[in-house]
Amino acid sequence: MKQINFYKYQGTGNDFVIMDNREGQYDWLTDEQVHELCDRRFGIGADGLMLLNKSEDYDFAMKYYNADGREGTMCGNGGRCLVAFAHKMGVGNGNYSFIAVDGPHEATMDGDAWVNLKMQDVHDVEHGSLYYFLNTGSPHFVKFVDDVQATDVFEEGRKIRYNERFAAVGTNVNFVQPFENGIFVRTYERGVEDETYSCGTGVTAAALTFAGKEEDHYEIPVQTLGGQLEVKFDKTGERTFENVWLCGPATLVFEGQLNIR
Repeated sequence: MKQINFYKYQGTGNDFVIMDNREGQYDWLTDEQVHELCDRRFGIGADGLMLLNKSEDYDFAMKYYNADGREGTMCGNGGRCLVAFAHKMGVGNGNYSFIAVDGPHEATMDGDAWVNLKMQDVHDVEHGSLYYFLNTGSPHFVKFVDDVQATDVFEEGRKIRYNERFAAVGTNVNFVQPFENGIFVRTYERGVEDETYSCGTGVTAAALTFAGKEEDHYEIPVQTLGGQLEVKFDKTGERTFENVWLCGPATLVFEGQLNIR
């Protein structure tokens, strides 16, 4: 048996198991063990697991696993939660530069529980007759609907995620409804293979596709099942976006110790 010290964080209901791995003390974790830790009935329960790793060139490195145990692509809410965790661990001074699977990121803390995370620039958006498809660190299919609350996100999202085009690699699927000056977003996440309360890269993708036709600076309020986020960005061309920031809460839920085989 091996003992782990873990922290459970959530960002608008998107929840994660986090461990401080700066000394490499959890390099032995297997995909199967990650899956067991994320299991909501037999483990801690989470949408994903992250390791805070040491980096020679940045404040820290982010390693992210989906709930199925496989290493994942970029997770926006996970990145925000990991920044909040690094802050708790005494890393940095509230302004961060870290490296993730999709490249370098910047982040800032406002207080102890609000994180502003700079996402990757987006220079290509596929626009079909009823959808958008783009990569904001993870691939996202975005579909605007009339009533997002009435949408069967699990069934409809699963159909798209496993259709002929996406079945091999998968995609996240977002259903979006405009309201007032913002949007409501619900997301089916690959790797979790279910709807989550929030998805940071999905919220970002939805906000970018919601922007008007003008090249301008946008600040889009986004409602999710788990709470409120904001996406700020500059639209620099018809389908190009830069200076993209995902902003919202990231809070510690609990911490503990667990023995695993």
